[in-house]
Amino acid sequence: MYLNCKTYFSWRYGTFGTEELVQHAADMGATMLALTNINGTCDTWDFVDYCLQANIKPIAGAEIRNNADDTAPGSSRLLYIVLARNNNGFAAINLFLSRHLQQGLPFPATADALADVWVIYPLGVKTPDALAAHECIGVKPAEVNKLFGMEPQRHPNKFVILQPATFKNKTYYNLHRLLRAIDGNTLLSKLAVQETATPDETFWPAAKLMEAFRQYPFMITHTLRIMEQCDIGIDFYTDKNKQQFTAGKEDDRILLEKLALDGLQYRFGKNNREALQRVRKELKIINQLSFNAYFLIAWDVIRYAQSRGFYYVGRGSGANSIVAYCLQITDVNPIELDLYFERFLNPHRTSPPDFDIDFSWQDRDEVIDYIFKRYGKDHVALLGMYDTFQYRAIVRELGKVFGMPKAEIDALADRPDRMLGDKPPEDQIHRLIEQYGKLMINFPNHLSIHPGGMLISEKSMYHYSVVAMPPKGFGTSQLDMFVAEKVGLYKLDILSQRGLGHIKECLRLVRANREKDIDIHAIEKFKRDPKVAAQIRHADTIGCFYIESPAMRQLLKKLRCDDYLTLVAASSIIRPGVSQSGMMKQYIYRFHNPDKFSYLHPLMEQLLEETYGVMVYQEDVIKVAHHFAGIDMADADILRRAMSGKYRGKKEIMRIREEFFSNCKARGYGEDLTGEVWRQIESFSGYSFSKAHSASFAVESYQSLFLKTYYPMEFMVAVINNFGGFYNTELYFHELRKAGATVLAPCVNSSEALTHIEGHTVHVGLIHIQGLGEQIRDNIVTERADGGTYTTLHNFIERTAIGLGQLNTLIRVGALRFTGKTKKELLWEANFLHRHQQQRETTKQKK
Repeated sequence: MYLNCKTYFSWRYGTFGTEELVQHAADMGATMLALTNINGTCDTWDFVDYCLQANIKPIAGAEIRNNADDTAPGSSRLLYIVLARNNNGFAAINLFLSRHLQQGLPFPATADALADVWVIYPLGVKTPDALAAHECIGVKPAEVNKLFGMEPQRHPNKFVILQPATFKNKTYYNLHRLLRAIDGNTLLSKLAVQETATPDETFWPAAKLMEAFRQYPFMITHTLRIMEQCDIGIDFYTDKNKQQFTAGKEDDRILLEKLALDGLQYRFGKNNREALQRVRKELKIINQLSFNAYFLIAWDVIRYAQSRGFYYVGRGSGANSIVAYCLQITDVNPIELDLYFERFLNPHRTSPPDFDIDFSWQDRDEVIDYIFKRYGKDHVALLGMYDTFQYRAIVRELGKVFGMPKAEIDALADRPDRMLGDKPPEDQIHRLIEQYGKLMINFPNHLSIHPGGMLISEKSMYHYSVVAMPPKGFGTSQLDMFVAEKVGLYKLDILSQRGLGHIKECLRLVRANREKDIDIHAIEKFKRDPKVAAQIRHADTIGCFYIESPAMRQLLKKLRCDDYLTLVAASSIIRPGVSQSGMMKQYIYRFHNPDKFSYLHPLMEQLLEETYGVMVYQEDVIKVAHHFAGIDMADADILRRAMSGKYRGKKEIMRIREEFFSNCKARGYGEDLTGEVWRQIESFSGYSFSKAHSASFAVESYQSLFLKTYYPMEFMVAVINNFGGFYNTELYFHELRKAGATVLAPCVNSSEALTHIEGHTVHVGLIHIQGLGEQIRDNIVTERADGGTYTTLHNFIERTAIGLGQLNTLIRVGALRFTGKTKKELLWEANFLHRHQQQRETTKQKK
């Protein structure tokens, strides 16, 4: 009977959580349930999963609405409801929604003829005679009286019962109204009636619905018939990614083997038996788990990046793979670091593998664009994510809705203790904000974009999700990483960072300034370089990726770090989990005093000897949970993912915790020992690195260190030009002077837009002049390149058509010092010339 149910993924409209909706329906005795969120299908697959667990038949669909201005998705005007008869119908709905959302077009008043889709119009939109075979009219219980005189019995297969379920009770109806006011950016007192649902949009018991339609039993029958004809299903957690890279799966296996063996020779030479055995072993597992295409797609992205001269770093758990190392997806040698491939891909691992590939912030979008064009826009999407309402945003939004003054809102938003304390607020409005704010916590607010995840599917993406088009200009799925994983779409992370940008820029500057080409991938050479080692040992690392902060430089000094393996460990123990738990201090002491400490337990010595009994990496969590506490590998991996902030199942974590303590008790461990080990595991929560990830970061740090050691001036200019780093730009200019450079202030005759270096002389870029617009900045450089250097102030004004305000700015910073005149003289002359120019233009206009 429930054909029109919404969750809070009807953004700022519905108030049910997805699981809550299904549970409420089960409590009402429902056996079939349709999810029809407004213009979206974000949580459809979660809904399907929860329904199956509750023995309810799920039905997928959407409620199609236009805004009041008929230009965007979102709220006020209900057009029709679409229900998928099957998975193909669901794909048709997603495609229909995607086309309109991507183009920003209003939805048509009459639904397109969608294959395998039922369309239900509100009463009064169409007459029964005008309906196609797949169309019906939905009648609400409150509208039964309107049927008199319409003779619906003449069209028994054209009417259905339509009782929307939007909120649970009066409290949540009030919350719904607050959400609608937030969405409309209006006061609650001015919220239009047509912008909200009616108060009766709750779950009615089936008996009450049947009583309301007792005079029209054929409508009850037809409603049930339509619901029975609808079906939606999927095999969760099975691979839905692109299945083939070449013409067939066997061809994929052969190609991957060839590329891996060719790369083996490049990385290890011709006679490395250990490496060959590892490659063969990995290739076998990759083939068994059907991930040949996944590796080849990652290799294809890298191949494109190399062809374009883009610098990149492969990291994450993918760096555990020697095949990835041979394919140059990563630069981390897994044999050197004793990295286990099974951490990346194994039959016990509960989550799919993913490569994290960092590009320069300047190159990333071009790589993403290549992937869309290479594999097809209907099969590629950026991974979505959901921004949720949290305390401060809730207070600010509800404060505006209730008409509170801005100063009062700011004061309340900055004092969560006022709202979350034991004593209720004295002010009535504050009490309402507290009451409804607690209900709103973690409600989805709007669709956002995952920092780097991309999905590449075998079937079209519309079989799984609506694909929206955010301002960034790349199709973005309405699935987040958790739902995508449940569906079986394994993400490829295409990320960006400024550290790579300054390495790429430095290589360019060295080539231009010193006519040298550097093989930045000669990592083994950098590791053995004594000058680079001394640079680390003295913590002279300002500007270097990941190791320039005061805390990191202090750690490097305390460890007296001068080698790669120690830097790998340092890259992980600096993370908040290890450092704040007190284990970083322990690690430093044990590192220097390996014979002066005791392990918590003999097993800990076996498991954590390399890290002196301290859990430093995610892999340590897996080893301790499995070998120390007897947790099976699948659950140990869930625990590892939870500690890295990539798992949302709190019930599973609690179950594993109970099993951990129970197993430890059964093994005879004392409560203090068990509690301390669990405390150390918990300290990782949200912050831990895998060893491979730390190793990848350390590789990039070494590359930065090599450039800083041998080309310090070019390196600092590169850091300045990438506008990133831990410190402000002024400090990097100070470091530049320390390196021996002569730094010249901006000049319109010698400066480019960005800072550049000639020999030992550095010309500060025009971009650093505050108040100078981008257009005039670029115009200055372009005009100089086309017409030669500027000769006089008058010549500069005539050629650039610069405004007086920006001209005065240039004069004040000394950018026109080539004229040989003082700033006072230039300011007087500039004002005179501009006034004279304005008079000439006025005279021309009069003529």
